[in-house]
Amino acid sequence: MIKKLSLVSLFTLLPASFYFAQTTVFAYLKDAEGKPVEKAEVDLKGSENDVTADKIGYFQFVDLQPGHYQIMITKPNFETKMMEFDVASEKKKDLGVITLYSALTNADQGLAIIDNSGDGEDSNSGQTSTVGLLQSSQDVFSRIAAFDLGFYWFRPRGIDGRSVESMMNGVSMVESDNGNVDFGNWGGLNEITRYPEISANHAPSEYAFGGNSSVIYKNTKASEYRKGSQLTYSLTNRNYTNRLSYRFSSGMSKKGWAFTGMIARRWAQEGIQDGTSYDAYSGYLGIEKKFSDSHTLTFNAIGSKYARSSSSPNTQEVYDFRGIHYNSYWGWQDGEKRNERVRRGFQPLFQLQDFWKINKNSQLWTSVSYQFGKDYSSRLDWYRANNPSPTYYRNLPSYWLNFKNPAPSQAENIGLWNDRWTNNDEAYTQINWDNLYAANRADNKDLYIPELGGKRAAYFLVDDVKDDKIFNASTHYTYNFSDTSRFILNLSYQNYKSEQYREVNDLLGADFALNMDPFGSNTTGDRFYAKYNTREDNASVGKKEGDKITYDYILRRQEVKINPAFKFSTGKFDVFVSGMFGYTNNNREGLFQHYLYQSSYGKGEDKNFWNVGVKGQATYRINGRNFLVYNGAYFSQSPFLNDIYFNTRVSGVITPNIKNVVIDANDLSYVLSTPVVKIRLTGYLVNTQNETSVQRYFAQGVKLTTLTESGDQAPVQDGAFITQVLAGANKRNMGIELGAQVKITPTLTANGLLSLGQYTYTNNPTVYFASDAVGTFRELDGNGNIVARSYTNMGEATLKNYRQGGTPQEAYNLGLRYSSPKYWWVGASWNYFGHSFLDPSPVTRTERFYSNPSTPGVPYDNVSPEELARVLTPTKLPSEFFLNANVGKSWMIGKYYVLISASVNNILNNKNYITGGFEQTRNVNYTDYSNDYDSGNMVFAPKYWYSQGRSYFVNLQFRF
Repeated sequence: MIKKLSLVSLFTLLPASFYFAQTTVFAYLKDAEGKPVEKAEVDLKGSENDVTADKIGYFQFVDLQPGHYQIMITKPNFETKMMEFDVASEKKKDLGVITLYSALTNADQGLAIIDNSGDGEDSNSGQTSTVGLLQSSQDVFSRIAAFDLGFYWFRPRGIDGRSVESMMNGVSMVESDNGNVDFGNWGGLNEITRYPEISANHAPSEYAFGGNSSVIYKNTKASEYRKGSQLTYSLTNRNYTNRLSYRFSSGMSKKGWAFTGMIARRWAQEGIQDGTSYDAYSGYLGIEKKFSDSHTLTFNAIGSKYARSSSSPNTQEVYDFRGIHYNSYWGWQDGEKRNERVRRGFQPLFQLQDFWKINKNSQLWTSVSYQFGKDYSSRLDWYRANNPSPTYYRNLPSYWLNFKNPAPSQAENIGLWNDRWTNNDEAYTQINWDNLYAANRADNKDLYIPELGGKRAAYFLVDDVKDDKIFNASTHYTYNFSDTSRFILNLSYQNYKSEQYREVNDLLGADFALNMDPFGSNTTGDRFYAKYNTREDNASVGKKEGDKITYDYILRRQEVKINPAFKFSTGKFDVFVSGMFGYTNNNREGLFQHYLYQSSYGKGEDKNFWNVGVKGQATYRINGRNFLVYNGAYFSQSPFLNDIYFNTRVSGVITPNIKNVVIDANDLSYVLSTPVVKIRLTGYLVNTQNETSVQRYFAQGVKLTTLTESGDQAPVQDGAFITQVLAGANKRNMGIELGAQVKITPTLTANGLLSLGQYTYTNNPTVYFASDAVGTFRELDGNGNIVARSYTNMGEATLKNYRQGGTPQEAYNLGLRYSSPKYWWVGASWNYFGHSFLDPSPVTRTERFYSNPSTPGVPYDNVSPEELARVLTPTKLPSEFFLNANVGKSWMIGKYYVLISASVNNILNNKNYITGGFEQTRNVNYTDYSNDYDSGNMVFAPKYWYSQGRSYFVNLQFRF
């Protein structure tokens, strides 16, 4: 009887062991040089079955039943690694060699985003630097470019940052109005947002089709962060001086819950630039619920409340007087430095993401996201008063030196202004806030307006406000046909709505500010004329603090993208093909009726664009260590809202001949990867067509004309704010890249980088102008008929073969790094940058520039091609080199981990490096321009931003 029961039991258990077969999963951990990584913690999600790698980097999990698993590999000084795998009925599953990359070179370096958007309305820069935006991938060239060269405004291949696709939890973070990514919305949360997945340049990505400047993808799943707490303090002399952060992660509980939270603050009473302050609080909350091995739901909340002031670009004359840290935006008030340009805001982001593993071959990720909030950018404004800027051209010695036969009072001003700048009389070299208040409070009958019951402001502070509401939804589907082939489908939808307006911030002691154009002409005889909003009555023209003024409009955009892709391997080839179909619907709705622009009010016509594209990557494995990689892309991209609408603030007119941007990009790389030597050598060619750029600035000397109703030429007011559009620009970016890493000894590594590029314009695009002094231009069309438009065609800008600006076109790097087995390191690098240029001013390269308005089409006297080439020589910036160094040490004290690191950039304190700038466009006719150019004291010389000199960053991290 007992024997029978035993046999029954045996045959009963055998099927169970068959259906619930138990598997051993194992792998080996190695670093980038192929050395074993010991004592790394390997966490099997959803269980308490954690293991530690042994001395040869080996780890294993035993008795795993069939299913889907996820592991997280962590070790101090290495990047966290996440992996997923499936267990079927096999007895053993080999995950192979897993490479962990050092995180020591990736320590937070305090590279805050620098928003150098120029002088706003009185600038034609529009330059935005994304210092620190470059993220490291595992590619040797990309790593060096990110962490050694990015600090100096180096952009790989010279590609505009507006073509990057930055994604957070499945949705795009690119702003629809200008194409930029506002990293300040999650600034300071370095431990949350670091280590994204990157598809560099125009290579295809699994998560989105992307553009021409990388796809950066980051998931912030609460369970993916190392369990425990981390406290970090940083000390620096950059945009901010202090950073303090705390992060806590619970890990995945047995009940399937994981929580991660982080808070951070960055602050500076004064940054490295004079008169700049910084104060930002950031927070993150991640909640993850694991319903089963195949289904997880996450919630993420991310936000940063910030207030940071900015610094001014200046002419070389100003820098020669006051040094590279001079900033014209601040002045003394009640014993404290007050900056007129302060950007502040809070735009939190809430995201819900569902991860569903449908079966062993397919999975679906679905994301919904909503972001809202306001961003404020302050600036001084004035009404029928002198420009208060200390660097206004009449406040500089050069202006007075250019009088050929100065009157006695003018000659006196030469010495007076020279003394003020030489001796730094801050009543004149900085904003004089006391004078602004005094001007508003003066006993001046011109200021008092009895109908409004008080004094108008001569000077007042305004905010340019963006009130955004952005909804995103996306889905990411994958299906594995086999171990060597995968289908991918990404769908995304974005609904963007942004109300943008100007608001009175501070009346500086006045009673109200007039919502009227100070440059407008009184053609009606009414006391209240040239209104920015003619739909309001006279009693409402006086604006109090918090009231909207000057402009108010709404931008809307809906965008749909479909991105199918297919990856497969065959023989020695790995192939990745990605396609894109897209549609955007764009609209502007004006809420103010501008006195000159009929199209300013109401909802304008929709402007729609269709996009299509294809990307491909082919990798040929010569052998296990040598590879050839080709990346190709051809696609169209919708213009952004600020490019579509000609003069967005006051007009609904669509930019003439606006088209999709078309990009044709190709590169070919040779890659060598051995434990001792790693090399990537790449040649690339990128062609861009139909690019549109919009700039707004004050111009003087623009000889604009319009036709009267009878057909006679009539001059337009000289000296006004101008909107300039450069339409249909074609560009070519070509060059070679070389990145190399050599393991000299087990502890000493040498790195090197070479980047040689040629970034040029390849055609002569068209320039259009609109002037705030005239709402309608009457001109003859091709048939000789008079047509009325809100702009005038300035003709073609002769830009062909001019160099593009914004980044060095030549860069070199050499570095050494010693990594001790005792967990300390020291490194140094030499960096060289050359062939940097300023972008040429388009309007000074048009026929209008050198044509005599009194004899249309006929050049000024003495104008020849040689003379134009002389005065319009491209502005080439000086080449410079820098030395950087870094050092660090980490300790394990029981269960506690401590890391201290320090870096110094620009050790030799080189203060001659110009990171960018722009040519001023005030004199846009040959006579005035050449006289200024040849004066020896150029008044409207280019404006520059300089590198900040020597800087340091010290980081202390404590994990427990």
